[in-house]
Amino acid sequence: GINAEYGHYFKQINLSTMSFIDINEESDFSYQNLPYGIFSTESDPSHRIGVAIGDFVLDVSAVKHLFSPEIRATCIEGQTTLNALMGAGRPVWTEFRKTLQRILGKDDASLRDNAGLRASALIPATDVTMHLPARIGDYTDFYSSRNHATNVGTMFRGKDNALQPNWLHLPVGYHGRSSSVVLSGTPIKRPLGQILPSPTATTPVFAPCKLFDFELEMGFFVGPGNKMGEPIEMKDAADQIFGLVLMNDWSARDIQKWEYVPLGPFNAKNLGTTISPWVVTMDALAPFILPHEPKVDPEPLPYLKENDSYQYDINLFVAIKGQEMSKAETVSRSNFKYMYWSPRQQLVHHSVTGCNMQPGDLLGSGTISGKEDSELGCMLELCWKGTREVKLGESGEVRKFLKEHGQEYAQVLKLLG
Repeated sequence: GINAEYGHYFKQINLSTMSFIDINEESDFSYQNLPYGIFSTESDPSHRIGVAIGDFVLDVSAVKHLFSPEIRATCIEGQTTLNALMGAGRPVWTEFRKTLQRILGKDDASLRDNAGLRASALIPATDVTMHLPARIGDYTDFYSSRNHATNVGTMFRGKDNALQPNWLHLPVGYHGRSSSVVLSGTPIKRPLGQILPSPTATTPVFAPCKLFDFELEMGFFVGPGNKMGEPIEMKDAADQIFGLVLMNDWSARDIQKWEYVPLGPFNAKNLGTTISPWVVTMDALAPFILPHEPKVDPEPLPYLKENDSYQYDINLFVAIKGQEMSKAETVSRSNFKYMYWSPRQQLVHHSVTGCNMQPGDLLGSGTISGKEDSELGCMLELCWKGTREVKLGESGEVRKFLKEHGQEYAQVLKLLG
């Protein structure tokens, strides 16, 4: 699956002893992390807000009385998604997180010393069913890794024309299909479409996709948003970004090759986009912001210029498990720091025309690739357009794209929260 090594980072902060809950040092869900999601249980099928900590999910509705009356009324009671919390803005986000840290902290008795409340509020993670964290009104996918864009451009246009003239001046993106954004583990069927049957063919045939691919991405959810006609400025952009999820934008490369001229991807990308169930807040990731390295060649136009850093050091990796394989094998290790355009710049550019962003809108980073062959974020790059095989560890299996038969294409990339 596509995964992020959050646990590695949060372990370095060593806050596991700050909670009364026993948290394994290797857990992704530390006291520093506290990601938000929407869950239900067999005994209570209602969708409600949960917070992951260790091997448990905190049912926020069970401890709502420990939050302020305003937050309880507007962000918790009756909420089946995170949209209300996303739309509430940074002061509420800060108070919400601080309240959680207090409730789950070792020095607060309200939950720690109340056995009955603990039994109802702390649910074993194995007993919950996760759901989409937000009602996603709109979804946009960007193309913001310079390494990825250079590699793909080199394959199809040659090294000298790898990047289009606009690429270093603006975050390139396209509008995706929000209705087919689904949760980790949802089966994705190999799509049918128009493809060219051979490299020299000029007439398409209708057939199953033969070049099925994953894309290693991250996505972020928009917060309060903006009114139509009032762009989000860079100074305000960070307060509009609620948190990050892992993302896989499934891609049908042969369908895309035939259809993308002149308006870009369409059916090749609308078949399914998978996201993780847990949203990691920007406050949780604050310790991992990298030093600021301003873009100078060329310098962005003033509205896209950043005066401080919004690049994050998050290890990401992709593993494939074929139907005949006993375990998943890692095929790529990348890092979110390889993004050329940051989430802030993506959001600011998206709204510069006055486009109104809304709570729960989802923006994808685009495929995240590093400079090394081991850091490439999709099979198109890993197999270099089908010219080399990708070994799946010690399994003896090799791939160019995702396997055509069996169930692999529906199982290959579970995004692990």
